[in-house]
Amino acid sequence: MNEDKINNFILKSKKNNIILILLIILPVAAIFYSLFIGRYPLSFMDILRVLQSSINPQGSQEYPDIFNTVVLQIRLPRAILGAMVGGGLAISGAAFQGLFRNPLVSSGILGVSSGASFGAALAIILYGQNYMVYFFAFGFALLAVAMSFFIGQIYRSNPTIMLVLGGVVVSSIFSALVSFAKFIADPYEKLPSITFWLMGSLASTRYRDIFISIIPISIGVIGLIAIKWQINVLSMGDKEARALGVNNILAKVITVLCATLATAGAVSVSGNIGWVGLIIPHIGRMLIGNDNRLLIPVSFSLGAVFMILIDNLSRSLIGAEIPLGILTALIGGPFFIYLLKKTKGKGW
Repeated sequence: MNEDKINNFILKSKKNNIILILLIILPVAAIFYSLFIGRYPLSFMDILRVLQSSINPQGSQEYPDIFNTVVLQIRLPRAILGAMVGGGLAISGAAFQGLFRNPLVSSGILGVSSGASFGAALAIILYGQNYMVYFFAFGFALLAVAMSFFIGQIYRSNPTIMLVLGGVVVSSIFSALVSFAKFIADPYEKLPSITFWLMGSLASTRYRDIFISIIPISIGVIGLIAIKWQINVLSMGDKEARALGVNNILAKVITVLCATLATAGAVSVSGNIGWVGLIIPHIGRMLIGNDNRLLIPVSFSLGAVFMILIDNLSRSLIGAEIPLGILTALIGGPFFIYLLKKTKGKGW
C-alpha cells in the first residue's frame, strides 16, 4: 500500500512538472511564432539574426534596419502585450468563477470593462487619443468595482449574490454613460476613436504600453497564483471555508482586488475584449480539471496563447486589421456552444 502511494506521488509530481514546463513553453513559443506573422515577409534566419543582434548589439549587423523596426518595435511588443492581456483576462475569469461558484462568470462581472470603457471614452473626448486614455480607463475600472462593492454591502444576507447584482447594475450604468459619451462626441474625430477603442485592438502597441500595464497585471496575477489554494476552499462555500480555518472575507477581498487589477490593467491598454475570461477557464477545466491550484496558472498560459493567436488572425485574415473584440466573440461564442455539448453542461 505504501509503495502504491509513493508511486502515485511520483507520477503526480512528474505530471505537475510537465504541466509547469508546458505553461512556460507555450506562451514563449506563441510569441516567437507571431514574429513571423505580418505583411512584411521575414525568414526564420532573418528573425534569428535580429534577435541575436538585440542580445549582442556589439556584433556586425548584416541585414536592413527595417528588420529591426518590424521585429523589435512592432511585432515583439505587440506579442508580449497580447500575452499579458490574454493571460490577465483569463486568470481573472478563472478566479471569479471559483469565487462565485458560477461557470458563467467572466472577468468583467463587477463592471471593470464597462468602467474602463467609459473612462477611455471620456479621456478621448477631453484629451484625444493619448496616454490619458490608459489612466482614465484604469481609474474608472477600479471605480466601477468599488461601486459594486458598495452596492453589495446594502443587503448582507447573501453578500456573494449582492456583489454580482451590484456588478450588473454598475455595468448597466457605465454602459449607458458610454452611449452618452458617444452621443456627444465629435462624429468626425472623437467618435471613430471611441468606437475603435471599444472593439479592442493591439494595433498601436509600443513598449510604453507594456510598462504601463505590467505593474497592475503582475500584481494581480502573482496575487491570484499565491492564493489559488484558498480559491479552492472558497469554491466549497463560506461555512466550509470557515471550518477549514480560512478567513473567507479577507480571501474574497484579496481575490477580487487581484482579479480587478489584472483585468483593469489589461483592458486599459487593449480596449474592451470579451469572452477570453469566460471560455479559457473552461478549456483549462477540460484539460486538468477543477483544481484551482492548477487551473489558475493554466488559465493564464492558455489565455496568453489564445490572445496571441487571435491577434495574429486579426492582422492577417484580410487587408484591414479586424478588431480583437469582433474575433473573440465570433470564435468564442460557437466554441462555448461546443464546450457545452462536449461536457453536457457538466464542465463545472
